[in-house]
Amino acid sequence: QVQLVESGGGLVQAGGSLRLSCAASRRTFSMYAMGWFRQAPGKEREFVAAISWSGDMRNYADSVKGRFTISRDNLKNTGYLQVNSLRPEDTAVYYCAARGGGGYYTSKEQYTYWGQGTQVTVSS
Repeated sequence: QVQLVESGGGLVQAGGSLRLSCAASRRTFSMYAMGWFRQAPGKEREFVAAISWSGDMRNYADSVKGRFTISRDNLKNTGYLQVNSLRPEDTAVYYCAARGGGGYYTSKEQYTYWGQGTQVTVSS
């Protein structure tokens, strides 16, 4: 069992930046692939970014490529999502997720563990 806790969300103006964090409860977090998803009101939860357990493989949704960066620090059992050049359409609750296995995963159905989410609101 892995518990995930997101933080770092907030209200920011368009063009601004935030750094979201995902703290894991277990040292074995280093063995888990991790992903970030987001869900806006009335919409499905959608893939944002994913990273392999070692950090050597990453994948991004087209809508965030070049603006968002996923990373992790396995010594700190923490994953990150740096979000830059924010747009109003990025407004959503952002969730981190984890699962065992190599590689990275882009579908929410592939993940086992989820955090409670952190709200990101971008004003125009």
